Amino acid sequence: MIHPLSDVQTNKVGEGTNVWQYAIILKGATIGKNCNINCHTFIENDVVLGDNVTVKSGVYLWDGITVKDNVFIGPNVTFTNDKRPRSKKYPDSFQKTIIKENASIGAGAIILGGIEIGANAMIAAGSLVTKNVPEKALVKGSPAIVSAWLNDNGTKMEYKNGFFEDNKGNKWQLLNNELILKL
Repeated sequence: MIHPLSDVQTNKVGEGTNVWQYAIILKGATIGKNCNINCHTFIENDVVLGDNVTVKSGVYLWDGITVKDNVFIGPNVTFTNDKRPRSKKYPDSFQKTIIKENASIGAGAIILGGIEIGANAMIAAGSLVTKNVPEKALVKGSPAIVSAWLNDNGTKMEYKNGFFEDNKGNKWQLLNNELILKL
């Protein structure tokens, strides 16, 4: 369903995707299947959204952003794509930002350009993300720092006997700010 009050210029919109009123999607954008693009959103040309992505109201996705499957982007999340912006002076290329599978970004978070957000990571509402976010990390604050490690369902892992234990009984070890499954 594409609302008649939206402006969808691309023909690359997947089946089952909803685009609500006052959303603007430029010609070069690619939108996957079963996405929900809320009202008052803007998606530039060099943007790719995977399947089952939710983009809440007030989100602008600029050139260079790739969003993988099953990602949630909360209301009024802000993205950037130019490290040294100047009026009417454009870089040769924009910074690339990648949001991996099953990540969630809380309302009002700010994501600087050139960032990679790992699979199953969660960004707390209002956080300022200035560097890459590891897989399964919960980050919060300004600047955002890792405050916990998450199960695939978004609940926190428990720390027991020097390891993080997930909800399936697997043990994980922290090495260089990344979780490594203990075999």
